[in-house]
Amino acid sequence: MTDVLVLVDHDHGEPRKVSRQLLSAAREVCGGPVHAVVLGAGARDSAERLGAHGVTTVYTWDAEEADRYVTETRTAALCAAIERSGARVVLFPADPFLTDVAARAAVRLGAGIITDAVGLERDGDAVVATKAIFGGEMTSRCTVRGERPELVGVKANAFDASESGGAAPELVELDVPLPGQAARAEVVEVVEEAGGERPEMTEATIIVAGGRGLGEADGFGLVERLADSLGGAVGASRAATDAGWYPHQHQIGQTGKTVAPQLYVGLGISGAIQHRAGMQTSQTIVVVNKDAEAPIFSIADFGVVGDLHAVVPQLVAEIDKRRA
Repeated sequence: MTDVLVLVDHDHGEPRKVSRQLLSAAREVCGGPVHAVVLGAGARDSAERLGAHGVTTVYTWDAEEADRYVTETRTAALCAAIERSGARVVLFPADPFLTDVAARAAVRLGAGIITDAVGLERDGDAVVATKAIFGGEMTSRCTVRGERPELVGVKANAFDASESGGAAPELVELDVPLPGQAARAEVVEVVEEAGGERPEMTEATIIVAGGRGLGEADGFGLVERLADSLGGAVGASRAATDAGWYPHQHQIGQTGKTVAPQLYVGLGISGAIQHRAGMQTSQTIVVVNKDAEAPIFSIADFGVVGDLHAVVPQLVAEIDKRRA
């Protein structure tokens, strides 16, 4: 049995999907008591929801400094939670900001860190993480040996999120002494992007993405129609975003976002290695492309060689008919 601490990312007190997935992974893989650390405004509200996920103890820090300053303050809080909990394994969502926080914490504690894991398995008191490397052309298995904590960043949708039930967790408020350098960078303004009805791409279970094969910006109307029929998010290749056809925050790939939905549908995407690196850990990959030699077919579970402008409307009509 290994105590595990999960760094919970939340949205105004609501634990994000990836955090719920990590709590499930902690129960399934590590098998020991599951602790959580929640930082920032809404931390206490989030903590009250975590008992249903098998969490026994929640460490919270919702001081003004948690959101006023970047990185340094949360690093200090994470270190305090790790030392207070005595956890041997620390899981965190592998997004850029939390990876920055976890990496700094690992250096300060002399701990080992593994990022971008897509699978976990137990090895005694340690955890072995599976990673996709070299643009997804190979996989590696990594672990951290020694007495220091092992920090592992896990990609979204690597595990299913499930509730286990349980009593309300014990709440422990952290006392976090901040070093002088913590205030070197301050958040002066936060602008929240207006969200639509579609799910956030990195947490979506279904993503429909479009590429150069759409022909023009208006082609994304087809992508959006199919995404809405499936209840999914919209993504794009770098070629499409560079052409100004769709906003850059929807770019998938090595220089964009890494996603791992249950279903990925690629429309008019050739499948350059940089794009495949951002989506090939998807559970099921379906592609439509008129070029039978497109590299994307090499990783597809299902592929249609044809004109997407003819295929997609038929697909949308069939989905809508079956849902009627």
